Amino acid sequence: AGAAFQYLLVQKTGAQKNVGLIQLNRPQALNALCEGLMAELRRALEAMESDPEVGAIVLTGSQKAFAAGADIKEMQNKTFQECYSSGFLAGWDKLSVVRKPIIAAVNGFALGGGCELAMMCDIIYAGEKAQFGQPEILLGTIPGAGGTQRLTRAVGKSLAMEMVLTGDRISA
Repeated sequence: AGAAFQYLLVQKTGAQKNVGLIQLNRPQALNALCEGLMAELRRALEAMESDPEVGAIVLTGSQKAFAAGADIKEMQNKTFQECYSSGFLAGWDKLSVVRKPIIAAVNGFALGGGCELAMMCDIIYAGEKAQFGQPEILLGTIPGAGGTQRLTRAVGKSLAMEMVLTGDRISA
């Protein structure tokens, strides 16, 4: 799928090599979603969407973390003005506009942006150790990539409000 990736493992798999497999591969940071990883994810998704051999895409992480959220270290010193003018988070919704079915295979942490990433997929398969949450409130902010809207549709208003306002997690 094009040039080598620093933060992803990308391959075609399955008996007929018609399933695109994208694995987030930033284990030292629990697959935190830095700008480089997200740019690579967009590039991998575009390559798979245009590949006529690929019929579906699976997005996964590791056993410990699907994705632990946005890379806080990368964004902690950004002001609102910097985020707004640079289009911070622009393109994060690429998953939701890919026309081929995307399956999130989640195990471990899917928190914050990682939870939002999983919810952008068409189907979520959760392992026994999967933990979903929107803990942004614990940092004094709220979900920024559509998490409040998608979470409400996925789990209902009451549980979504509880998760977003307390930072509590839910299991698979």
